[in-house]
Amino acid sequence: MGRNKRIGFVPTMGDLHAGHLSLIRRSKKENDSTVVSIFVNPLQFNQKKDYQSYHRDTRADLSALRKEGVDMVFLPSDQELYPDRFQTTVNVEGLTQGLCGAFRPGHFRGVATVVLKLFQIVQPARAYFGQKDYQQLKVIEKMVHDLNLPIEIVACPTVREKDGLALSSRNRRLSISEHKRASSIYATLRSVALFAQSHPASAVTSLRQLFYEGLDLSKGDRVEYFEVVHPDTLTTLKKIQTPFLLAAAVWIGKTRLIDNLLVNRNSK
Repeated sequence: MGRNKRIGFVPTMGDLHAGHLSLIRRSKKENDSTVVSIFVNPLQFNQKKDYQSYHRDTRADLSALRKEGVDMVFLPSDQELYPDRFQTTVNVEGLTQGLCGAFRPGHFRGVATVVLKLFQIVQPARAYFGQKDYQQLKVIEKMVHDLNLPIEIVACPTVREKDGLALSSRNRRLSISEHKRASSIYATLRSVALFAQSHPASAVTSLRQLFYEGLDLSKGDRVEYFEVVHPDTLTTLKKIQTPFLLAAAVWIGKTRLIDNLLVNRNSK
């Protein structure tokens, strides 16, 4: 890449969509060169079958990256990142206890471990992450801070479909009717946020009830969690105080979707 060149880095697991491309475009604007990695990380999957069935289309991904003018694509193998007798992992305490961490034990340990390894290999000045995976973003920020890594973590806005559904590789699994129901997640988060801002004395339990009531769910759908948390510590709030983060994980059929909404004093 050349000495003293600023490298922007976008780590992915492939199956690229417009959300990934938005990260890449921002990196290209802010850096001398942009590197994208594609690696389906076995360490962050709770079930081996989920890892094995994860949708992969490297040819389509490389075609998309070529069109974006990415400078380099890093495609490591499992053996390259996790050689025989690999025994070292990275665990970020605290931030990983609630939200998705409560339902996916070991997931964020796998995320932190692979991201640190990728950082060490690529040596970027900046790395780009979407806010849809808010807990992941905070975990990476904390790891970089605590381990004194000379990397700027750039948080980028969630990219959404026209109906508000946050872009995710998992969306391809949804049927037409499931997609319609899934679009109610963000709409309901917005409604809850507006209610909270206009009724600041409301109990957090009332927000949870509003969220459950606002969703368009069918038989087989279920809410895994809905929480009102502090946006930096991710600790559950007992009373509404800005800023706060509304975070949810909802199963639509057999597809698990996550979304969030950050509410500041001036949020609309």
